Formats: sequence, structure tokens, C-alpha cells
Amino acid sequence: MPRFLSMIRIDEQNLTPDTPFPADFNDRMGALMEEITKAGVMLDTAGLLPTSEGTRVTWSGGKLSYTDGPFTETKEVVGGYALMQCKDKDEALEWTKRFLEIHPENWTVGAELRQLDGS
Repeated sequence: MPRFLSMIRIDEQNLTPDTPFPADFNDRMGALMEEITKAGVMLDTAGLLPTSEGTRVTWSGGKLSYTDGPFTETKEVVGGYALMQCKDKDEALEWTKRFLEIHPENWTVGAELRQLDGS
């Protein structure tokens, strides 16, 4: 069964760690996570720490370079991920859609869905 990686994209400039969550957000997200886990779809998921705590490692011209965050030149960053095992891309898109719809309407949160090679 194919595996898909859903990379959750956020605008770190406008969605900071102190952005308040709606009171029922955790309950709705918890219910979806329970449902997707019981369906045998979710293999792993997590949010990521802000880019201010990250490091980019680049290989160029035969040399490595390191750049510590925050990465201010980047508007959108990957803020989390979900690794899912689904029957096809349509199912993976449906779970990704449901995940995004839990977020408040005034937020801008996106996802990039990619199938793992060889799965």
C-alpha cells in the first residue's frame, strides 16, 4: 500500500508559537487523530519547532555550509508532517483536507502531499 508524506506549510511570520488556538481545537484534532489511527492510515505525525531552532546544511562546490535559523528569507516553512499509508492518492488527499479544515478559518495553513518513492 503506498505511503504519502503530507508536509504542513505555515507562514512562520504570521503564525507564531503564541498564536492562540480556539478552545475546541485540541478536541477536534484529537478526534481526527484517533480516527485516522484506528483506520490504520497514520504511521507518524508531529509538529516541528520554529526555524529559529533549525540549521540548514548545504552541499555545494564540494563543501558543506551551515546556516542557523531563523530563515527570514523564506515566507512558508514546513511546520509539521504526517506520514500516512493509504490505498491511493485520493484517500491521502481526503485525510489531508480533513486535517486542514480543523484549523480556524482565519489561518492560512497549507499542505504539500507527496507519495514516497517505491511505496
